[in-house]
Amino acid sequence: MNTRLIAAVSLLATLACVPSLSCSDGAPIASVPAQAQVAKPRIGVSIPAADHGWTAGVVWWSRECEKLHPECEWTIATAETPEKQIADIETMIAKGVDGLVILATESAPITPVAEEAHSRGILVVNVDRGFLKPVADIFIEGDNNAFGRKSAEFMVEKLGGKGNAKGEIIILEGIPCTVNTDRVQAALKVFGTEKGIKIVGQQAANWNRQKALEVTQTMLQKNPKVTAIWASDDDMALGAEQALTEAGIEGVWILGGAGMKDIVKRVMDKDPMFPADITYPPSMIATGMELASTVLVGGKKAEKLQFMPSHMMIDIELITPENAKRFYFPKSVY
Repeated sequence: MNTRLIAAVSLLATLACVPSLSCSDGAPIASVPAQAQVAKPRIGVSIPAADHGWTAGVVWWSRECEKLHPECEWTIATAETPEKQIADIETMIAKGVDGLVILATESAPITPVAEEAHSRGILVVNVDRGFLKPVADIFIEGDNNAFGRKSAEFMVEKLGGKGNAKGEIIILEGIPCTVNTDRVQAALKVFGTEKGIKIVGQQAANWNRQKALEVTQTMLQKNPKVTAIWASDDDMALGAEQALTEAGIEGVWILGGAGMKDIVKRVMDKDPMFPADITYPPSMIATGMELASTVLVGGKKAEKLQFMPSHMMIDIELITPENAKRFYFPKSVY
């Protein structure tokens, strides 16, 4: 009986150690199998290099989001060119990522590799610059049609109002992608209804300040009496401003876009060079990462995707001196 009692007590002591998988002396219990841990989902984030303010904001927000989700294994890669981005994504696929969050350098060249990832069952979240095929499980973008329309409508109003607007304007385009196409086409549709508005120059400056400086300099040589510049991006707006300053041209105003803190401050201060701006938050990359982690953490990807939006559109707002304080974040990287 004593032997049986000792054995029973020993068994109870062993079972008491199961929750922590060790006894009071810290030694593991080899005879009781530990519950298998769920592996961290591996998520690759492929984004453009910080070649201008907005993409610098994208990089910053992706790093901030990464810190909030240690339950995921993140790989964040930046690329200066489509070729580098394709290579980055192919490497992530080869390493067996469960999900990809992609903000394309350019839409067309990145579409095939995104399609390949999707065909392999990898979760694909596309942010901002859309693919040319519907290969993403989730697509997040700003309302670029509204961006173009609202910015053009503001310019029409400032140039004399609907039906009475007059002026010569220059248009600066961004990198060839769905974002640029939507913005420009929407703006041109508004400008096209105003007989008094003449577009005297239109060229791509790739959302780059230096490129915008050079392009604007060339167009100003042919059209020095320009009234205003539709820059479609705050970095390009600053490049255009420099071109105007160096040419000694005064009285021209610029409408950029994306909510750079320096431009928002100038709108808030009623700088005549920048009477307004348009929102387009780089934090949308973090939104994509949040959704990817939500779908993949804990498994059940297919079940979760049933109630996830396949397309999310972020509202675009006109920033004016009256509301600029709402959009001014001095501590922001952008």
